[in-house]
Amino acid sequence: MLLIKKITTAVLFCFLVSKAYATLTIDITQGVEGALPIAIVPFVWEGKDELPEDVTAVIRADLQRSGRFAPVADEDLVDRPTVGSQVNFQTWRVLNVDNLVVGKISLLKDGNYQVQFQLFDIYKATQLAGYSIKSSKKGLRRTAHRISDIIYESLMGVRGAFDTKIAYITVIQKGESKTKLYKLAVADSDGHNERIIYSSIQPILSPSWSPDGRHLAYVAYTRGRPELYIQNVKTRRTKRIASYQGLNNAPAWSPNGEKLALTLSKDGNPEIYILDVKSNKLTRVTRNYAIDTEPAWLPNGKGLVFTSDRGGGPQLYQVDLGRRGAKGKLKRLTYEGSYNARASVSPDGKKVVMVHRVDGAFHIGVLDLKTEHLTVLTDSNLDESPSFAPNGSMIIYATEYDDKGVLSAVSVDGRAKQRLSFQQGDVREPAWSPFKAR
Repeated sequence: MLLIKKITTAVLFCFLVSKAYATLTIDITQGVEGALPIAIVPFVWEGKDELPEDVTAVIRADLQRSGRFAPVADEDLVDRPTVGSQVNFQTWRVLNVDNLVVGKISLLKDGNYQVQFQLFDIYKATQLAGYSIKSSKKGLRRTAHRISDIIYESLMGVRGAFDTKIAYITVIQKGESKTKLYKLAVADSDGHNERIIYSSIQPILSPSWSPDGRHLAYVAYTRGRPELYIQNVKTRRTKRIASYQGLNNAPAWSPNGEKLALTLSKDGNPEIYILDVKSNKLTRVTRNYAIDTEPAWLPNGKGLVFTSDRGGGPQLYQVDLGRRGAKGKLKRLTYEGSYNARASVSPDGKKVVMVHRVDGAFHIGVLDLKTEHLTVLTDSNLDESPSFAPNGSMIIYATEYDDKGVLSAVSVDGRAKQRLSFQQGDVREPAWSPFKAR
């Protein structure tokens, strides 16, 4: 029996400053040994003109990039079914693959597309998922990401994060003048569909997503010194929210979206504060002669992880917050190594990822808060700005490759790695969006 759920999608697109047609290269630098074999039969296109997006290729790339799946090559497929009724499970068992994806795409009278797919367990001969998704022409790539998410969750038991966004900063040096152009960009989680939402000849730093995915907070030197701004990703409306004397740095949204943790030096020393976004009321969290910076919220909103050199070198600390944001219990989290900084907390609150220095090189490390075990995930020399995917499975970060700033991602266990390289400029300071970002 054909079991297909119908989804009507109203795909929203951001109206941004400009569209960048940067050439993107995605390299799978390390896959997971024993990744789950999966056969993805090319979706049949029932229209006459060329399909504007290769939906099957996007799905295959998504699953392969996760490191959890090993898609079968097209030339090794034993059959080309388009619907479940055409699947001969005995034939597919010869390939020793566990799962099979089939589908087809048709053109509707209104100019939109209908994308139908089914996911099967080959050995049990049962359907695990089946959907029919209506998509616009421009939304076909996102529809492919949504299908990848459904497959990932059906087989892994964890929500997929392919249909999410990343924000990052690109820096391009202009001609012989050596003037630098800074751009704040938003793209799909795989780096495609890049949009520039803000650009300046002055530095831009530390983008941070609001929990609803509608806003980015960031640091900009628009007026020659660091100030904090909030920008609506869709409308481009921008608001300056912190312009105190001294440093205004490292914004981080609270889980409920009502507050920002940030670093200010208006009272002399860099300290952690909490700013109420609506009222602009400030609450000071830390009070120490050392430098306290780079706050990151715990998912429950009841505490912060931050960087401080109060112990003699940069280390991570956790501070509990009272009802009004006042400082409560404080504890040091990291002891291994002389440098641990730039924390990001996993969505389940069980792990903290950071920049960890080993023998003069800066790597990405992840700390299990329960066992207090620190695992180094990367082996390049200059890794920075780690950020968890909203499902906690991957970590995106900035690094260098061929003397150029690029983005890389690594699975939380360090077994799968990928690199995203853009043709122009250095790329840095990535931030993975929440699930709600569109």
